[in-house]
Amino acid sequence: MTKKVRVRFAPSPTGPLHIGGVRTALFNYLFAKKNGGDFILRIEDTDQNRYVEGAEDYIAASLNWCGIPFDEGIGKDKGFGPYRQSERKHLYKNYADQLIENGMAYYAFDTAEELDAHRKEHEKNGKTFIYNWHNRQKLKNSLSLPPEDVQTRLRAGEDYVIRFKSPQDESLKLKDIVRGEITVDTNILDDKVLFKSDGMPTYHLANIVDDHLMEITHVIRGEEWLPSLALHVLLYRAFGWDSPQFAHLPLILKPTGKGKLSKRDGDKLGFPVFPLEWKDPASGDVSRGYREEGYFPEAVVNFLALLGWNPGTDQEIFSKEELIRAFDLERVHKSGARFDPEKIKWFNHHYLQEKDDNILSAAFGELLQQKGIDTALPLPKIVSLVKERATFIADLWEQTSFFFEAPSSYNEKAVKKQWKEKTADIIKQLIPVLENVTDFSSATTEETVKTWIGENGFGFGQVMPPLRLALVGEMKGPHIFDITEILGKEESIARIRKAIDTLG
Repeated sequence: MTKKVRVRFAPSPTGPLHIGGVRTALFNYLFAKKNGGDFILRIEDTDQNRYVEGAEDYIAASLNWCGIPFDEGIGKDKGFGPYRQSERKHLYKNYADQLIENGMAYYAFDTAEELDAHRKEHEKNGKTFIYNWHNRQKLKNSLSLPPEDVQTRLRAGEDYVIRFKSPQDESLKLKDIVRGEITVDTNILDDKVLFKSDGMPTYHLANIVDDHLMEITHVIRGEEWLPSLALHVLLYRAFGWDSPQFAHLPLILKPTGKGKLSKRDGDKLGFPVFPLEWKDPASGDVSRGYREEGYFPEAVVNFLALLGWNPGTDQEIFSKEELIRAFDLERVHKSGARFDPEKIKWFNHHYLQEKDDNILSAAFGELLQQKGIDTALPLPKIVSLVKERATFIADLWEQTSFFFEAPSSYNEKAVKKQWKEKTADIIKQLIPVLENVTDFSSATTEETVKTWIGENGFGFGQVMPPLRLALVGEMKGPHIFDITEILGKEESIARIRKAIDTLG
């Protein structure tokens, strides 16, 4: 019988969730949903020195905002909890002891100073110090010391670590869904620390035990964990457990240059690298977030899905449901994916165009309120006229501010070009024409004004650009008679009079 697919996203609460972490969570989520499985959030907080207040809540809030909520985790216990490693620490010692009993691990009493001295000695001779098969018998551990000495040290409460006993002279064949078969010579592996005398496991032991107890079937994680794959597979073997399948995702690379994307790149080039705004509890520094910068979650998710994965077609726009149907780990790339800040804007522009005008106008209305603007103007209509030129809700203000605030000044370049010697006289003659229009709709006003222009022998260039300048203050905005309809007769004429008075 096939096991139910169970995947986990297991971040450490050491700060805000990086956009690379969001992509790892997304790929786990898509894989789980595609296969009718469960997506689990586990908090790996064994390193209490690096724990940051608020980071755990931030992680959950980020996943919820992106629309990829976890099925199981803190507050959603499905019988596999607790989901914080710090609350599971009573479990790990038994497993460490089990490895010692079956000869797969050993106690090591070497102090930090002693190990440091060994390292320096090796460096002096141009070598790298590795604690493993070739020197473990010469170091201070339960493999080299007499059993009674080991027991005396343990009873005395001497500090120790439990190290994994890596096998010697073996060619280990590992399978990775993304990278295929990998062969590792076990002679180059070090005897990693699994457990410390302070009662806390290291990441490696806790990770394996938790994945086993939570019945994780697939471990989908970043390629920075690839060097740990051999140890993790060996630990499964040492316990006599079935190993999950592994898939290591490619790095997200800087927009330019070498190396992986960092907060510094975002700061330098002016884009966020975190899903939500983050305020550092220690320094008070605020880091920008995609939500606060005006990005839609579906744009962020669509963009991230195509970083290091492709559907095998030219399709770029995917709903979440389409992503779930199309997603396949076999189509994840091996090489790093370059982050493109312009491409994510392109996605945001697309999703803004797709949104209903009423939804956009509600968000725009909130922005106007923040600016202290209370208006009775038809926001959905205004939004529909300008949204094509907008990427963010904030752009709607740049495109429409003149609707809510009459021009207090006029663009100098435009005045020079459009407001000629006879302009004020011509525009003055337009006022009674507008006053006599009973139906001030866009179509009627346009027909009336164009007829008047023709009958009086004026050129359109003598009337239309100066009219726009009077209403808007510069040469921008939608169709001129859509503007007059929204402003209304009284306001339109008031603005024309003001331009005549100001520009003469």
